[in-house]
Amino acid sequence: MVNPIETILRDFPLIVLDGALATELERRGCDLNDPLWSARVLIDAPDLIRQVHADYFRAGADVATTATYQATFPGFAARGLREDEAADLLRRAVRVAQEARNEFWADPAHRSGRPRPLVAASVGPYGAYLANGAEYTGDYDLSEEDLIAFHRPRLALLAGSGADLIAAETIPSRREARALARLLEEYGVPGWISLSGRDGAQTAHGEPIGEVAAELNRYRQVAAIGVNCTAPRYIAELVRALRAATDKPILAYPNSGEGYDAKRNAWIGRGTADLAGPAAAWHAAGAQGIGGCCRTTPGQIEELAAWARSTEMSRS
Repeated sequence: MVNPIETILRDFPLIVLDGALATELERRGCDLNDPLWSARVLIDAPDLIRQVHADYFRAGADVATTATYQATFPGFAARGLREDEAADLLRRAVRVAQEARNEFWADPAHRSGRPRPLVAASVGPYGAYLANGAEYTGDYDLSEEDLIAFHRPRLALLAGSGADLIAAETIPSRREARALARLLEEYGVPGWISLSGRDGAQTAHGEPIGEVAAELNRYRQVAAIGVNCTAPRYIAELVRALRAATDKPILAYPNSGEGYDAKRNAWIGRGTADLAGPAAAWHAAGAQGIGGCCRTTPGQIEELAAWARSTEMSRS
């Protein structure tokens, strides 16, 4: 397997990931109060998604994650879409990210000191389809085989979509992480698996995150292991736990630190506006890819990229 993450890391000390997609779409006037979340915009305004990807590339991101996190065949069916229509929308999500990347990379001025950006096809957990907050706990009574059956249609399509890799994100439990790793093996496609944490040591479902990483380390198609959609204050500890358990590249892309109230469909509390500040500590702990998740912005990614491409960072 050609691991696109490792390929970049041969020449660069850090991969800059992108930030939140939904946050930017809301800032541009999109109503995401919908079970499909940002995937709804694939139907209504795909050009806006392309613009957000382009803004992240201009900010310095080396990866675009597609608007497929909450896009599933059952979710689209509930909106009255046929299977072929849903498949076209999933392909559209990858295509608009590729178009934004290709247009950006066509300008030679954008190529200095950075790798050609990747397009990662996002796959959210089963709980994202439920749209009831269960994605942040993993509290759903499905077996590993049930989860494989749920994820297979979307992952099979995305595996053949032309994306550079799969990004399985906000995975709350060992069971679901293992199910996705098995599917990556089945389809022979590289992908990262990024877990969510409840504190500095456990997955959102309450398992030791290092133990989960050790299991994932056995799967050849798992190109990287990460932690995302977790408060920034826990990231360094979680990265150290992952680093101790695996020799695969480690990714870290926290949310802003706000909490999510699933009953009100609202973010609560105060978050941080800074990713670049703590990034040095995350990198020292073992993170080789750093970005942002919910409620982070192109401005924060721009600051992060400036730090990552500084003279000091280049010598690390």
